[in-house]
Amino acid sequence: MNRKKKINQTLKSKLKKMNAKLQNSNKPKYVSKAERAAIAAKEAEANLAVSGESSDESTSANDTDSIAKSETK
Repeated sequence: MNRKKKINQTLKSKLKKMNAKLQNSNKPKYVSKAERAAIAAKEAEANLAVSGESSDESTSANDTDSIAKSETK
């Protein structure tokens, strides 16, 4: 009886493992804290670049004047 029980137990466990591999998970892939910070930094940089392009036209003359003043000091 013990031998049959052990065989059935191993077969059931193998079947459970195979079925578990076939299941698709809706859970998103894990992203580490460092990777999330890097992604957030890239997004912030992209947002600054996008918002900076629209304001660069009006402030470009002011920026060059301030750079020239700082270089002469």
